[in-house]
This record gives sequence, structure tokens and C-alpha cells, in this order.
Amino acid sequence: MRFDLTTLNLVLAIAETRSITRGAEREHLALAAASKRVSDLETRLGVALFERRARGVEPTEAGRALVRHIRSLNASLHALESEVVEFSRGIKGHLRIAANASAIAECLPADLAAFSQAHPGIRISLEDLTSAEVQAAVASGRADVGIFVPPQHEARLSCRPYRAGEKVGELAVLVPQGHVLAARGHVPFDALLDFDIVGLHLGAAVHELMRERALALGRTLNVRVQVRGFDAIAQLVEAGLGVAVLPAVVAQRFARIFAVQPLALDDDWARRTYLLAVRAQAVLPTVVQRFVDALCPLPPATVPNSDQPAAATAAPVARQSAARKRTRP
Repeated sequence: MRFDLTTLNLVLAIAETRSITRGAEREHLALAAASKRVSDLETRLGVALFERRARGVEPTEAGRALVRHIRSLNASLHALESEVVEFSRGIKGHLRIAANASAIAECLPADLAAFSQAHPGIRISLEDLTSAEVQAAVASGRADVGIFVPPQHEARLSCRPYRAGEKVGELAVLVPQGHVLAARGHVPFDALLDFDIVGLHLGAAVHELMRERALALGRTLNVRVQVRGFDAIAQLVEAGLGVAVLPAVVAQRFARIFAVQPLALDDDWARRTYLLAVRAQAVLPTVVQRFVDALCPLPPATVPNSDQPAAATAAPVARQSAARKRTRP
């Protein structure tokens, strides 16, 4: 079944104005022509899109579903137009990256800056998502590359450890200056369960990890406030609303800005590994392959904390790199 954009935009206009007359005017169509377009579309689909009422029209369930798809289609067309036009301005590619908040706050910006400087013709867009959302975005094709913390839930991804062997991914505790724990250089996680917790929003990797560990200890996580953004967490901790767990690098940074004290977190699970993921495919697009090679030049032999064996996760990307080299003139 083929659709024309004029009719689809007319349906959107009618749904937004709740009037066939006003919708037709917005799309610069005669009322009779607009009515016929809607009627023909309903006949083709075999379902009513609008309920006619005394004061206008109201979309049916089918009409609302169609409107959602029309809005998504228009957004995609706008993105398509913007990206294609960029080629006339010297842009040679668009790299869509999804990453969790910890990676963005800890280590990703410097790597993005270095890659952008080396490849000025590639436009980069970055989206801040939870680790689970990052994986879904890459698996569905909404993002080209994802950076997240294990576990890996999506089997359709090919992963490499990101910044493996470096002192990144470690978690620390943040307490207000003068707090009863502040005099201690390091604390176990169970010591935090006696205090209110200031944390990230539900679904964030750090929050889910803390909740699971508390449950394993037979305790509950006393979450007092949940926010989006580590800077908000630091300010709330400074105000005395609770203690927090966040990346150690970020905690040290905030200790120079706010009246807070970072403490080392003793538990083994506080040392995490970031994974870089792409969709598993025979050959990656050139832009994506360049980015993967820049951030993870050598696939390590092991993937700590991953649900998959290292050979299963690192090998696909290595094969893609080798395949691309064989196809180069």
C-alpha cells in the first residue's frame, strides 16, 4: 500500500486542529478535495480514522496510531533532509552515539574531541541514555555506536571493552563535609544502607547495581531523592539530603567545587568496565569502523564482567576490520 505525503500531512493537520475545514486550510487544499482524500484513505485502510462530531472531528484509535507514525515519518524526513544537505557543506558522514551518563561524565568527551579533530568532516551526535536504553538504541539502528556498562542484554550487538586496563569505571561514595563517614578514607557499601541515598533516576546502571547489592544483603535502599545528572546529586549531597555513589573521577571533580567528601568504595563490584557496542554485521560503515578503531584499537583477550565470552564479543568487530582491509583498493 502506497501513501502520499500530502494526504498524510492532511490527516495530521486534521488531528491537530480537530477540524477537516481548518486542516484543509492549513494544507492549502479545498474542503471537498480534503474530504475526498480522507475518505479514500479510510476506504483503502478499511478503518475509520476520525469520528465526526457536532463540533468537529476526533481521531479514532486507528487515527491516533496513524498520527504517531506520521509524526515519526516527518521527523525522519527532516533528519534525512538535514543530513543530506550537510554533504553540500563539506560534511562527510554522521555518527550517532548513545552512551550512559557515567561514560559521558568520566571519559568519553576527550575521546570524542580527539576523533572530531582527526575527522572534521564527520558530524557527531550524542544521546545520554541508561545502559539498557543504549543497547536497545544500537540494536534497533537508532544509534550507530553505544557505550555502556555490563551486563549485555542484546544478543544482536558486537562489543569490545572500552578504556580497558585504565583506571576508569570505578565508583566512589560522596558524603557531605563533616558527615560521620567523612573521616574514613574508604567504606564498604553496606555502611551506606544506614543513610538516605541521593541517586540517579530509575533505570540508571549505578542505581540498579546499588539496588541489587542491597537486596543481596537483605537490606533496602533508602532512596530519598532521584535526579538526572551528577551535578544535581553533588548539590543535594552538599545540602545534607543523603549520600551518593557515582564515578570516582566525577566525585573527585565535585570535591573541588562543592562542600563534599569523596570516599573509596571497597566492594569489588565498584570496579566496572565500559563496553563499546555496534550492531553485529559483516562489514561496518566506514565512519563507524573508524570510530571503533580509534577508541578500541586492539580487541583485548577478555571482557571483564560481560555475560558473553570475550571471543564472542570481540571477534566480530575484529573480523569486520579485517574484512574492510581486504576490500580496500
